[in-house]
Parts: sequence; structure tokens; C-alpha cells
Amino acid sequence: MEVFEKIIKKAEEYRDYTAQNLSKIIQIPSLSGEEEKVINKLKELCLEAGFDEVRIDGLGNLIGRIGNGPKKIAFDAHIDTVDTGVLEQWNYDPFCGEIKDDKVLGRGTVDQKGGAASMITAGRILKELGYDGEYTLYFTFTVMEEDCDGLCWNYLIEKEGLVPDFAVITEPTDLNVYRGHRGRMEIEAHFTGISAHGSAPERGINAIYKASRASLEVEKLHQNLGYDEFLGKGSVTISKIASQSPSLCAVSDYCMIHLDRRLTWGEGKESSIKEVQEAIKSEGEVIVPIYDRVSFTGEVFTQEKYFPTWKIEEDHELVVAGKKAYKTLFEKEANVGKWVFSTNGVAICGKHKIPCIGFGPGNEIYAHAPNEFVPIEHLEKASAFYALLPYTL
Repeated sequence: MEVFEKIIKKAEEYRDYTAQNLSKIIQIPSLSGEEEKVINKLKELCLEAGFDEVRIDGLGNLIGRIGNGPKKIAFDAHIDTVDTGVLEQWNYDPFCGEIKDDKVLGRGTVDQKGGAASMITAGRILKELGYDGEYTLYFTFTVMEEDCDGLCWNYLIEKEGLVPDFAVITEPTDLNVYRGHRGRMEIEAHFTGISAHGSAPERGINAIYKASRASLEVEKLHQNLGYDEFLGKGSVTISKIASQSPSLCAVSDYCMIHLDRRLTWGEGKESSIKEVQEAIKSEGEVIVPIYDRVSFTGEVFTQEKYFPTWKIEEDHELVVAGKKAYKTLFEKEANVGKWVFSTNGVAICGKHKIPCIGFGPGNEIYAHAPNEFVPIEHLEKASAFYALLPYTL
């Protein structure tokens, strides 16, 4: 029996195993910065699966290793999730991990603990097949992505010295092969005014009015942003506004607007800051905020909230290998696409220029949404894909 046939057969045999592992980790809430319990559970599961080495780094990322080849490939799944939102919008407990109707239910099944469960199964399959190929395989279960995508991989590369030749991001792709996505950045514009009694507003300068005029200019800016044939259009929107004044009977002396800026190919930090500065006509100070949250290990690893755009070409050897693994698995040509949202690829490929592809279980439309679920069939196919890829490279 060919190795690919053995992989497909084992992935099918471990279908329930993969679903059960996912159920276990769904039942452990893991908001950004609060991942310790689920990381410890994943460590236990990796050891049970026979990984050669399993360790937790200084930030709290879990790193599993299989093999000792001269080249390196990393499979990545962030294991923090967003919160549940309004519980009344859920038809079941978000942390039930229930297996029902050939699906696993709950927060994080799609985004993106499903990828993590499939990675563990892939590791088990590779160990049972005695994989000793030219790649050392790293399986990374990373933290704080929902808060600050790419932070975990900047830490792995810059602090831990884990620099793979290739990476596979297991965020949901609906079992398609992805090769890029728009970048993003967070921008804040701060406006100051002069307070005065609300009964005589003409004595002061209202910071909210400054911010309001600027907001309308930002709305216009969105229409004029760049476009890339593959990645699509750049975008900007205001996601938060906050103000202060000495009292509710006073003119506001401070206001801030927070911008979500999505960056298509050719757009970057400096050009985006300049565009906002020109749009608001120097009425406020424009900055890129810094992320400095403490991880569950107590580590603080700061970074600017700028997340570079990335893509690799469809004829890149990693994409070609992904398409080959896909065709072996599905007996048809792969659909090659991109994510709408942002992933750890902003650090791996966007900043550090390490080629990435994406392949993950679940449909991204269920990410961050109530009643999140992943089909078990997707988990099975993803585990087979991850195990196949080292052989097709």
C-alpha cells in the first residue's frame, strides 16, 4: 500500500479520535492571555500521540516536534478564542464540545481549535508511519492571536529561534488551499479641545466636533484606497470612538477615534498613516498603538499593531505541493484562494518572509459567530492533508 493510501486510511480510522480531542479542548475556555489550561491539555494530547518533543515556550506557545530532517516545516494553530458574545444567540452551550450530527459544536471549533485537533492526529499518523523524511516537523499551538495576530510567531522566530523553511496555517479555509490575505493595522487619531461650561459652548473648542469632521473624511478615504487583483481592495473603518470632558455639562476636551485599516498589496504603514493625516487635516495626532498585554506565563512581548500584507505566487513550490496533496486527497484540482480576515501569516510571511499556505477545517463564515461548528469530515481531511504534505514537498 502506498504511503498516501495509508495516511488516508489512518485519518479515516482516527476520525472519532480527532473529534473527541477537539471536544475536549472546546470544553476549556481560552480567551487571549488565559490559555494555560488548554495549552496543558494539548501538551498531554501531543505526548499521548507520540510526538518526539513537546515543550512550552516563554510566551506560552506549545511546540511539538516530529523528525530530525535538515529542513523545517511548521503547522500552526492559534488556540485562543474570542468571547461568546450574547449567549441568547446560541442554540447550545458555547463550551459544550458536543459531537452531534457529524459535527463538533462550540466556540473555537472553526477558529481555530479544529485545526489544532487535526494537527495532533496528523502527528500521530506520521509517528506510526515512521516518518524520517528531510523535514523536521513543528506543530505550534500558539497564544494571543485573537488579541494580536502574529505576536506569537514574532516571539517564536525572534526569541525562540524557530525559523521554518515553510509554514502551514490551519485557520479555516473550507478545505481549500490559501496563499495570502490582506494585512491590517490599527490606527488611533487623538483630538484635543478646550473645555468650557456647556451653557456657553462658544467659550471652548469641542474635541468631539473635531473627531466628527475627521470621521467623515475617513469615510471618504475608504473609497479611494488601493486594489490588488488577487487580494482585493484596501479598506478603512472607524471601530470605536471615545471622549471625555470634565462633566456632562461641559464641552469635551478630548476625543479618540480608532480605525481598522485593511491593507492590500502595495499598502503599508507609512503610506496609511500619511493618508489618515491628510484626511483629518491635521486636526488630531495620528498614532499606531502598541500591544503590551501580559501572557499567562507572565511574559510581556510588545509589538506595534501593524500586521503586514502577504501572499505567495500560485507557482511557488509550497502551493504546488499543497495542490498535489489536495488532488491526492480529493481526486480533483484544488481551489486556491485567500482569507478575508487576518492570520499569523502577517508575521510568518508578511514580516519574516517565510512562505506560507493555508489549509484548515471549517468555513470562515462561522468564525466569531454564534453557533460555531465544524464538520467531522473536515477534521478527517485536514489531518490527512497535514500528514501528506511532507511527502509531497
